[in-house]
Amino acid sequence: MLRISHYLRALADPKVRVLGARGTPGTRPPVVIWNLLRRCNLTCKHCYATSADSEFRDELDTAEALRVIDDLHDAGVRVLILSGGEPLLRGDIFQLSDYARDKGFFVALSTNGTLITEANIEQIVAARYDYVGISIDGLQAVHDEWRQLKGSFAASMHAIDLCRQHGIRVGLRTTLTQHNYPQMPALLALMREHDVQKFYLSHLNYSGRGKRSRKADAHRLMTRDVLEQLFEQAWNDVQQGRDTDFVTGNNDADAIALLHWARRRIPEHAPRLEQMLRAWGGNASGSGIANIDNTGDVHPDTYWWQHSVGNIRQRSFRDIWLERPDPLLLQLRQHPRAVGGRCGQCQWLPICNGNTRTRAWASGDLWGEDPGCHLSDSEIGLDQPRSIPCVMVNDHA
Repeated sequence: MLRISHYLRALADPKVRVLGARGTPGTRPPVVIWNLLRRCNLTCKHCYATSADSEFRDELDTAEALRVIDDLHDAGVRVLILSGGEPLLRGDIFQLSDYARDKGFFVALSTNGTLITEANIEQIVAARYDYVGISIDGLQAVHDEWRQLKGSFAASMHAIDLCRQHGIRVGLRTTLTQHNYPQMPALLALMREHDVQKFYLSHLNYSGRGKRSRKADAHRLMTRDVLEQLFEQAWNDVQQGRDTDFVTGNNDADAIALLHWARRRIPEHAPRLEQMLRAWGGNASGSGIANIDNTGDVHPDTYWWQHSVGNIRQRSFRDIWLERPDPLLLQLRQHPRAVGGRCGQCQWLPICNGNTRTRAWASGDLWGEDPGCHLSDSEIGLDQPRSIPCVMVNDHA
């Protein structure tokens, strides 16, 4: 995840504390995204969990889920994002949320928003979520078609308004596609209109139903145009002192695009930005990010459901993640990673770290180049003769 506003704010004000460097991969507890259940009232075309409005077997019950929270706390985890499916369909969601908050976790709720109503807004307020992320994947027609439920846009926007009326910090989350690309200025305008503090742009990942929908992924120039809009908006907000937060996820090439933007727009700040981005180090799947699914399987991130690195019913999270990590985790924790194709030859590999491996895997080679990279050959240094080290690529079945 690239925290655009965070870095731009640090450039504008040297007194702003920059987030710490990643350190040695695998030595720090990760941010944990926890899919509490797989059931959802929507069947979105990009759902990595392939959720549906039905019960799924062998899910963690309340007692097990409470033990997981204790287990994560014992492992040093302090940031917990509760997701699904749709987490508000789980009957014990507020019990689990309260327990995690009482343990001292930063707790965020990731929801489609359609189930946030006047009937439960007081419970959501009482849960003391640090942040509620609500998905908006286009204006009304596009959003409803992509999420396959007429009226879902209106319901989600109503949820945003309810949360803001009750003082809850809200994020608007959008997965970029060819369909919503033309609507990006209007989506950004929704932030102002509805007093939203955070905008999270997610690039399409080819996992679950997202793999079937990859033809709808935004083209390279579309992606770059949208990124330019985000960079400009974020920088303007920083200069005006607005409390907004622009973030992108699932495409670590965004960091290099930000650096190129800075070299054009604020060249005096570009060297410091490059220094910060190198310390950040790019894709953190398997090191700074972990996922627990509805049955207790642990994954390198939410898009790796085809590979489990352990199950918290059989082993502690500390043992799975820190003490006896799966070989895949060890490979993902190499920095920079041993990747091939354009990624292996890219001069910015230490910043990006090989980008999103599940997109490469969907294209047939886990350690090959990421087909979602939006950088040109010129931007990654391939148009100039230079010595390129040989990269050994490890296969993983």
